[in-house]
Amino acid sequence: MTLIKSISGIRGTIGGQTGDTLNPLDIVKFTTAYATFISRSEECGVRSENTTADSPCQGNLTPHSTLHTPRKTIVVGRDGRISGLMVRNVVVGTLMGMGYDVIDIGYATTPTTELAVRMAQADGGIIITASHNPRQWNALKLLNSEGEFLTAADGAEVLRIAEAEDFHYAEVDQLGTLTIDDSYNRRHIDAVLGLKLVDVEAIRQRKFRVCADTINSVGGIILPEFFQALGLDYEILNGECTGDFAHNPEPLEKNLHGIMDRMKSGEFDLGIVVDPDVDRLAFICEDGTMFGEEYTLVSVADYVLSGMTSSNSNTSFTTVSNLSSTRALRDVTEKHGGQYHAAAVGEVNVTTKMKEVGAVIGGEGNGGVIYPESHYGRDALVGIALFLSSLAQKGCTVSELRKTFPDYQIAKNRIDLTPDTDVDAILVKVKEMFAKDSSATVNDIDGVKIDFPDRWVHLRKSNTEPIIRVYSEAQTMQQADDLGKQLMQVVYSMQ
Repeated sequence: MTLIKSISGIRGTIGGQTGDTLNPLDIVKFTTAYATFISRSEECGVRSENTTADSPCQGNLTPHSTLHTPRKTIVVGRDGRISGLMVRNVVVGTLMGMGYDVIDIGYATTPTTELAVRMAQADGGIIITASHNPRQWNALKLLNSEGEFLTAADGAEVLRIAEAEDFHYAEVDQLGTLTIDDSYNRRHIDAVLGLKLVDVEAIRQRKFRVCADTINSVGGIILPEFFQALGLDYEILNGECTGDFAHNPEPLEKNLHGIMDRMKSGEFDLGIVVDPDVDRLAFICEDGTMFGEEYTLVSVADYVLSGMTSSNSNTSFTTVSNLSSTRALRDVTEKHGGQYHAAAVGEVNVTTKMKEVGAVIGGEGNGGVIYPESHYGRDALVGIALFLSSLAQKGCTVSELRKTFPDYQIAKNRIDLTPDTDVDAILVKVKEMFAKDSSATVNDIDGVKIDFPDRWVHLRKSNTEPIIRVYSEAQTMQQADDLGKQLMQVVYSMQ
C-alpha cells in the first residue's frame, strides 16, 4: 500500500492504515490544509499562484481568520473510480466543515473541472482522480482560482499546513452549503466547439466513423455527447462509468490490443483512447496501428501553427513540451518558423513555461494537449476537435497524416524503487559520467537528460509512483530501447 504526498496533491491506494494509504483521515487532513491555504491566500488579497512559503500572509493569521465573508466556493469533480463516491463524500463534508460552499459537478473529466472553476468564478477546485493509475488508486488534484494546478511553492505550503495541522473549522452558523450541478459537461463541449480553429462544419461533412475506448470511466459519459455534437458516427468500447477498468488504464500500445483489433475490421476512420480522467489522448490509425502517443501533440501543434502562420505571416510562434517528449515537436515548430522550448516534466511546469514564452500550444508527449485559447490544462476534447479539424481539411487518412511528420521512436522503461534507494545520488553520478562526453549535452533541470546528436535518454523520479522513469528516443525502437536499457544497467550497478 502506498501514500504519496507531493506538491501536486495527495495520491495513494485505498485501504490500510493512516499515513500509509489514501484513507478518510488523510483525505480530511489534506482537504482541510488545502481549504486553509485557499482562505489565507484570498485574505492576503493575492492570487493563490503568487503566494509563496515566505509570504507574510503564510502561517501568521489568527484562527478565526479562516471564516469567510463573503463566502468562498470550491468546485469538486470526480472520475469513475470505484472509491470515488467515498472520497467525494469525505472531501465535500470537510470543505463544508471549513465553511466553504461546494459545487459538486459529479462525474467529470479533469479539464471539465478546471473549466468549471473559471466558469463558476470559484476560489478553487478539487479533482478526485488518480489519472492513469490502476483501479485501487485515487487522488486529490488541487486547483487555484484560475482552474490551474497549484505552483510548486503553493503545493509546498499546503503540505506544510497539513503537517502542522494548523486548522480551524467553521462554527455552526458558518458551515458551507452543497450545490449539485451537472451542466458542466455540456458547457465544456460548447466551449471546445467555439474555438476558432475547430472546424465543426468540415468535421461534419467528412462524416467520420470513430471507435473510442473510454476505459469504463468518465470518458464514457462525455465523449458520446461530444461525438454527437460533432456529427460523428461512433462506437464506444468500455463505456460504462463503473471504475472497473477493462485493462491497464495508461493509454500505451501494450494496453490497447482490444481497440487495435477492433480497428482492423476496417469499419472506422479513427480510433480514440483516453485515460480515466480524459486529459490524455492517443489515436489509432484506420488500419489498427498506433498513431503514436507522442504524436498526438505533434499533429495538433502542426495544425494550429499552420492555421496561425497562414493568417499571421509576419509573426513567430512558440511551442513547449517537457524534456521527455519527442523531438518531432521541435522539428514541426521550426518548419513553421517558430521556436521550441523545453520544460521540466509535469503539467504545471509546462504551463509555467508556456506563459513565460507566450506559447500558442504545448503539452506533454504522454498525449496531453494544452491549448491556451481554451485553458491552461491538458484536454483530450480539445485535442480530438483540433485533430479531426486537421484531418477533415486535409482530406487524408490518419496513417497518411502520420507519414507527414518526422519519424522518431521512444522507448519508455522504468526502474522500481526500494525504500533504501538514494535516487538523487544516483542521478548525480549519471550526470558526472556524461559531463565530460563531448558528444553529449546534459540537462539537469528535471532528473538527468543526456542529449546526443541523433538520440537522447532521460532519467527522472516519478511524481506519482515510486519509480524512476527512463525515456529514450532514437530513429528506431531498437536503438531507443537499447539506449534506455544501457542507462538502466548503469543505475542498477549503483544500487
